[in-house]
Amino acid sequence: MKKIVFLLVLIISIISCKTENKKVEEVIATETIETPILALSEFDIKAGNYINKEVIVQGIVDHVCKHGGKKILLVTDNGRVHITSEERFDEALMGNEIALTGIVLEERIDEAYCLKMEEDNIKSHSEGNSNDEQFIAKKNHVQEYRDQMKANNTDHISNYSLDYVSHTEVK
Repeated sequence: MKKIVFLLVLIISIISCKTENKKVEEVIATETIETPILALSEFDIKAGNYINKEVIVQGIVDHVCKHGGKKILLVTDNGRVHITSEERFDEALMGNEIALTGIVLEERIDEAYCLKMEEDNIKSHSEGNSNDEQFIAKKNHVQEYRDQMKANNTDHISNYSLDYVSHTEVK
């Protein structure tokens, strides 16, 4: 009988140890990613480090495009940036200071781009879609790109803009 009692006590203690409520804390590591803030005065210099990434800029809405309303120009005394959106911007933004979050876009102008511009210019002029003055102006514009690349000893020019994500008004 003592053996049976002893075995029962042993079994109960083993079972109770295995089924004891143990709290297991699961730690989930969360990484906070802060959106970098770029001063408009440094936008063209630093934007290349943030291509296809979100940044925040702050400035005054100088212009809301009248043709479609999907572009704005944000300015400060020392810089500017063009912003495009899928949706129309409210014209009431004009003159207001805003903090805008956007994704940095890059337009690369290289020799292939210049050749395409020349080809399009010749075609447009030969079809009568541009006059002599417009043809010469476009031709000079392409040459300015080439001169700029040569002066900077580079094979391309980068023009940066932002694809709109959101904004808040600065008070």
